[in-house]
Amino acid sequence: MANPRKRFSAFEDFPDATKIGESKPVEGILSTQTKPVETAAVERIERLKPSQMMPDRFQPRHLLPASIRSAFFTGKIDCYEAARRWIQTARQDMGYQTEIDRLVAMGDSFEEHGQIKPITGSWVAAQQGQFIFLIETGERRFWAACLRRVIQNLEEEPLLRVEVVAKPSRQRQVLENRHAEPPSAVGQACEIAALILAEMGIHPDETTADTFDYFRLARAQRMPAGLWEQITPIMQLTRPRMVQLLNVLQLPTPLLELADRYRLPERVLREVLSMPREQWERMLHISIQQNLTSSDVAELGETLKPQEKQSATTTTRSSQPRFPGKTAISGLRRFANALMALDEFAQAQALDEVADELVSTGEADGMSFLLGELAHLLDARLSRR
Repeated sequence: MANPRKRFSAFEDFPDATKIGESKPVEGILSTQTKPVETAAVERIERLKPSQMMPDRFQPRHLLPASIRSAFFTGKIDCYEAARRWIQTARQDMGYQTEIDRLVAMGDSFEEHGQIKPITGSWVAAQQGQFIFLIETGERRFWAACLRRVIQNLEEEPLLRVEVVAKPSRQRQVLENRHAEPPSAVGQACEIAALILAEMGIHPDETTADTFDYFRLARAQRMPAGLWEQITPIMQLTRPRMVQLLNVLQLPTPLLELADRYRLPERVLREVLSMPREQWERMLHISIQQNLTSSDVAELGETLKPQEKQSATTTTRSSQPRFPGKTAISGLRRFANALMALDEFAQAQALDEVADELVSTGEADGMSFLLGELAHLLDARLSRR
């Protein structure tokens, strides 16, 4: 069977559903330059194979790895080959593996309990008079079925329950995402952007290779009166909070994908964005490896600033009264973060230098006692967890 998935674009917020057999052509799959096909009179339930479906490329929540998305959405590979490559990629990346584990568990639940909730979407014209079911909500269920077939090496394609809807919308898509699983900060930023652009009638262009470029358009818009109020009930967030999340889209695409994959909080990303651009990638990797909080990132950023800026900041902060415990923990965090920014060999070398310096200055005995006491207190508290 010819593969109809070529030059895929997204819903025109969204085109109306089309019955199989209607012959109104669309240039490419869901070209935003053409009129939507006729509306189906009623919603109905069908059972379809994943090969008859296509996720929305401009879905705010990204699931498929960036290295696979282009080949899949341009029709170079099918959904099962995409699932195979995803599994292979996950062997080297814990972020992808975590997502696959969740999806596989969902796929297994289909076998045990059945597919409780249908996938929603509409039939759209594709290439050469063919039609394909464009997914509005339920992409996780789609990939769960694909991954399960690949992992279990099943000969037959699974059949998924789908609901054909007359008027798919971005609002329904975002609500489904938020009910299915709490989105990452990057996912929330894309959801807010998608809602803003949909309300303003700014639709995806199928020639846009980087979907994040579409979402970034929201930051350049002058918001009409009342727009934030329309979005607030859907996102359940205040306007200032939504603005903070939109600012995350300043990160370049590879870093957005990294932050999304490891679900870094907005507060951490905010601290990273406050640093010089050339430090962003390094700080994201350190934040992931060390599971840093926003406070940790802020303090680590202080150690990476030029000496004169750091001295000025220290002078300003030293004039403010602080509790002894807070002063001590701040120093310990800076010490630990400075070491954690190094590789294993450099860490060992730095610790050797610290030990030599403390011995030579006569501070070794006192420091050894204090650190021993701290280790004892930490062990006692950890044992009570």
